[in-house]
Amino acid sequence: MRSLTLGLLCLTLTMSATAAAQDPTQLPEDGSTQLNMNLTQSTLGGKQFWTDQLIYPEWRIQKNVLTSHCRLLDAKNKRQAWGNFDQCYQRLNELAPTDQPRTKGRVVIALHGLIRSRSSMAGMCAYLEEKLDCTTINMSYASTRESVADHAAALKSVIDHLPDAREIDFIAHSLGNIVIRHYLADATDEAQGHRPDPRIRRIVMLGPPNNGSQFAQRFRDNLIFRGIFGKSGQQLAEEWNTLDEHLVIPACEFAIIAGGKQTDSGRNPLLTGDDDFVVTVDETRLPGSQDFEVVPTLHSFLMDDPQVRQHAVSFFKTGKFDR
Repeated sequence: MRSLTLGLLCLTLTMSATAAAQDPTQLPEDGSTQLNMNLTQSTLGGKQFWTDQLIYPEWRIQKNVLTSHCRLLDAKNKRQAWGNFDQCYQRLNELAPTDQPRTKGRVVIALHGLIRSRSSMAGMCAYLEEKLDCTTINMSYASTRESVADHAAALKSVIDHLPDAREIDFIAHSLGNIVIRHYLADATDEAQGHRPDPRIRRIVMLGPPNNGSQFAQRFRDNLIFRGIFGKSGQQLAEEWNTLDEHLVIPACEFAIIAGGKQTDSGRNPLLTGDDDFVVTVDETRLPGSQDFEVVPTLHSFLMDDPQVRQHAVSFFKTGKFDR
């Protein structure tokens, strides 16, 4: 049984996108108050050590989770500045004057899942821009290196720097949905009259572990799991009850797409019930959803499934899936 368990863990890791190594040109830099030696430099765009703080269609400011210094990347992932956030923002204004709106109209923010990168959502973003009159914001966050609360704070920063957006929708895979729910909880304080950004309209959730994760629970004491999946992985496992207290059911319209065989037993023998090999169908459910669909797709590939993409476009347009 132990060999089967380890084998399934290795298979799941193989099916998921391997967390990319730190960019060799992005070793911790001295975030001093001067922007000296600020040479343009190619990067990998940020994988597991960088989190977006601001995103415009052609630019993004990211923070390193190890050193807390920031950098400004252009559309080709070339570093144009580094230092603190204000310094990078100053350089952004020099390179891209603010006399025109940076991101306007309808915006769809995409969030990837655990140990993934924004590359996994690139195809979905391209599809949405083709089918909808919208701008997509494909957010990177260091999913394995920080807590869900940290990811939610970064999401707030990204949203706060979209002053010209008229409407905001979300599409998220797996852990990305938990980040959104944490952000919404952080933004809600009924006693103080605080509510989430009123521009938020609809959310499409892909394989969300809305009720925790049997998979994470099973491997919570495994050193390989703890090392690869990091703090957020542990929160889905042994710290789920604590994390769940900081999540809310979205007040806006939302819909859920789960992967499964639509049978009593799923693909993963270590999980109870139907599943997409990582998350069970029952774990994705959340009261109040406007629509719910199970598709025969593995967890890692939900965002690439043609039917899923059609459902997402339909929900953003009409508030229901395409049937």
